[in-house]
Amino acid sequence: MKKNTRLRGFILLSTIIIASFMFTGCQTPFSSDSRSQSETGIYFDTVITVTLYGSPSKTKPLLKGCFKLADQFEKRFSNTKAGSEISRINDAKGKPISVSSNTIHVLKDAISYGSKSHGKFDITIGRLSDAWDFRSNTGHIPSTDILQQAVRTVDYKKIKIQGNTVCLKDPATKLDLGGIAKGYIADCMKSYLKKHGITKGIINLGGNVLCIGEKDRNVPFTVGIQKPFSQDGTPLFTLKVKDLSVVTSGTYQRYFKKKGKLYHHILDVKTGMPVQNHLTSVTIISECSTDGDALSTTAFCMGAKEGLAYIESLPDVEAVFVYDNGKIVKTSGIGDKIPFTLVK
Repeated sequence: MKKNTRLRGFILLSTIIIASFMFTGCQTPFSSDSRSQSETGIYFDTVITVTLYGSPSKTKPLLKGCFKLADQFEKRFSNTKAGSEISRINDAKGKPISVSSNTIHVLKDAISYGSKSHGKFDITIGRLSDAWDFRSNTGHIPSTDILQQAVRTVDYKKIKIQGNTVCLKDPATKLDLGGIAKGYIADCMKSYLKKHGITKGIINLGGNVLCIGEKDRNVPFTVGIQKPFSQDGTPLFTLKVKDLSVVTSGTYQRYFKKKGKLYHHILDVKTGMPVQNHLTSVTIISECSTDGDALSTTAFCMGAKEGLAYIESLPDVEAVFVYDNGKIVKTSGIGDKIPFTLVK
């Protein structure tokens, strides 16, 4: 498949749009603000765009540094790239594999969210994700037997970490960091940029947006959340944020329809089937993008009632739940701490 065709497809599937940017065909997102510099690439089968404000002599080398980080993390975290640290763990048949401190860190974060969510968030979902193959999106529905076999391999407690080594207690288990890796990478990019003096910018990792600082003095960034199933990126609502992460998980990001029924990529680890709870999306606003990434999936799987109560119990985290009938439910800080505007 040609790169331009892939890029166009990914752009149409983007969930979050920064209001001051435009997406035009397969070109790089751009801003009319001459003070900003942007760079775009494809990692983890996702369009990544980083925009920094400041002099080009300072921002251009840092943009290249961000994409060097993206490349390094893909070679560690991808479960589809041969030779990556996660692929080596998956292929080791239960033997311990030495990995980097970054991989240990993100695995421990993922295990923690597995525990907090009572298994609703689980990075050992790899076999189950492969059974559906939403990457190729062939429209194939796995048999009940295949799903049951895959479900039996899902259990974050099967991950054993000792020092800098990782092994899977069940050789059939397969890791998939798709629910947390982009958030972790965004946080690492932000840390790198702030260390080098960047005070204003946007990290957009295909549905995970992390804003550094504010757009102008006392002017927040405006982040638009895509209207479900909109092919042109039309926003359903906007949020105004300063130095915060905005992450959305939705049924319209990767899906297919068969005989009028929608099958999406957010899977119930107990049944192996797509989660059915009348939600279309969950957007999480938080300081840490790793948290936002894991929580958006967790809250979606919990459903609106349980998910809303869970997010309300967490400090400095807000959420917006969108139902399949268009109803919107928000945590108490949305509209108060985080300005919210419904796009008519």
